[in-house]
Amino acid sequence: MHDRSCILVSMNRLDPKTRAQIVRCLVDGNSLRATSRITGASKNTITKLLCELGQACREFHDAKVRGVNAKRVQCDEIWSFVYAKEKNLSDQQRVEGVKGSMWTWTAIDADSKLVISYLIGARDAGYAWEFMQDVASRLTSRVQLTTDGLKTYLDAVAGAFGADVDYAMLIKQYGETDAGAGRYSPAACTGITAKPITGEPDADHVSTSFVERQNLTMRMAMRRFTRLTNGFSKKVENLEHAVSLHFAYYNFCRIHQTLRVTPAMQAGLTDRAWSIDDLIALIPDAPVAAWGSKSGRLAP
Repeated sequence: MHDRSCILVSMNRLDPKTRAQIVRCLVDGNSLRATSRITGASKNTITKLLCELGQACREFHDAKVRGVNAKRVQCDEIWSFVYAKEKNLSDQQRVEGVKGSMWTWTAIDADSKLVISYLIGARDAGYAWEFMQDVASRLTSRVQLTTDGLKTYLDAVAGAFGADVDYAMLIKQYGETDAGAGRYSPAACTGITAKPITGEPDADHVSTSFVERQNLTMRMAMRRFTRLTNGFSKKVENLEHAVSLHFAYYNFCRIHQTLRVTPAMQAGLTDRAWSIDDLIALIPDAPVAAWGSKSGRLAP
């Protein structure tokens, strides 16, 4: 039987060094159990820190990743699942809608590599509409937009941008591959079609390469997205917190290998690379570092 005092450890009792170590482990792709083994903190304590920091990162993104002066934006969706895969859910669990397949919708600035918007939910028209409304609200000028061939984007983009966008779909055709018994392998891409939808998109920039590369970064940096493991999310709320933490770290802390600065620096949202301590300071009861104590602006 577990010691209740260990289960109820408050995040406030963690010293700053341990907090930072836990967050570093999480953003580098470690599972909760692996982080617990590395840091010595209990799984419950790590989960509590993840929830508080993830919520703070979500609120920070909503408030500060706005007024983005992008020229080319790419959108995509990446699959994961919560609790169990769709085929293993009961009828009641399917009705609840918070278990099974979950899609993370992402929009990235092709030039600064900034993740402008993200949303977790179903891959349907309702979420497509909500996602594109959020993307449009964060931009300051007309952009060239590229998505995959998901048909729900058509109405969603029209509703969010109207005619004030150069929009094209990149439609890929896939074929079966023989991966061998017991092996996992994605289907092979057998063809690509660029389809202009609205405005005059430049054919040379109709691409989803950067957002698809971001999908790989997500799978490498979050254990919950790693295929064929038991590190998947058991609750959708924890998935949301992990994704929010990931994108805050990716945008503001992680130096992009090609740009040599963080995406947020490249996009002009800040003039320095953040530290893990800066991220932790987003939590309301944490010491002020990244937020100005009165103005709420980014610290220089």
